[in-house]
Amino acid sequence: MEFKVNCGIWGAMFGVPSIVADNFLKLASGEQLKVLLYLLRSSGKVCTSEEISANTGVSVQTAEDAVLFWQQANVITPQGSISPVVSAAPIMVQPLTPQSAATSEQPQNIPVIQNVQTSVSAPDHKTNLSGGEIADIMKDSQDIRELFKIAETIIGTLKNSQMNSIIWMYDHLGLKKEVIIILLSYCASIEKTNTAYVEKIASVWAENDINTMEAAQDEIQKRKDSRDYILSIMKKFEMNRKPTAKQAEFIEQWKNSGFNIELVHYAYEKTIEQINKLSFDYINKILLSWRDSGFTTVNDVKNAEITFRKNKKSTAAKSGETDTDMEEYESIINQFLY
Repeated sequence: MEFKVNCGIWGAMFGVPSIVADNFLKLASGEQLKVLLYLLRSSGKVCTSEEISANTGVSVQTAEDAVLFWQQANVITPQGSISPVVSAAPIMVQPLTPQSAATSEQPQNIPVIQNVQTSVSAPDHKTNLSGGEIADIMKDSQDIRELFKIAETIIGTLKNSQMNSIIWMYDHLGLKKEVIIILLSYCASIEKTNTAYVEKIASVWAENDINTMEAAQDEIQKRKDSRDYILSIMKKFEMNRKPTAKQAEFIEQWKNSGFNIELVHYAYEKTIEQINKLSFDYINKILLSWRDSGFTTVNDVKNAEITFRKNKKSTAAKSGETDTDMEEYESIINQFLY
């Protein structure tokens, strides 16, 4: 089904940062998006938490948490020297413009997001901080307090292990607040918020210096593209279980090589015709041979088949043969298999 926006019935309009549509439609909750739309519509106007709540239908606390989320995600910035959101306090925000997002210079009086050392030394990966130690860190670090608060809006009430994990990512790995928020939001969107999974991705990001909003969003988009590609392959191959590690390697190789889903599916069909079973190795040989022959689409392969049939038919007519040697045909078309 196709949809078309009726621009003629629009009244006054306001802008929504592209970053929201590109990266947060899945990562942010519906309530967070409602609050953002209201704030964008009210740009330049002083709003209270109660006003946001009344106009969006979310609770006052949820409104405050949502404002904090969008601030830490660098989508909106506090106006002037206003302190973090508190109940009943006026809120005045402005969207983060592309120019301000691209520059490393922060406007005056706007808080700079940076890692702040606490009185407790940064924990090692295996360190398990006690509740008292975590409380001490929270007391000394506003960043950690805000991270915990936002994390709870994303993944729910935090366990001790999750608090330890967030502190470790922030203090030990040195990931910025907004990057940790993006990571947690992504993990929540794919329903994988267990500590081990989150920390595994965080470690990779730290090792590869993925520590800015732009870099984190690019990495998440790559992960989404890879996930969508795998799901499409599974559907085309009629797979009812996740690919094995070896199968996943083949799929990643096909994606990186630029093989489109339709071409991979056609190779799958050829494989079933030939050996009557799913074989990733067999499919891979077909794809590599097609690539070596310059075939990049299903039409390329089908045109080659048609050309062969015509040539074979012409040759058979000249020699007086009446039947096409299908075995020879299969041998030539699928020469990559031998």
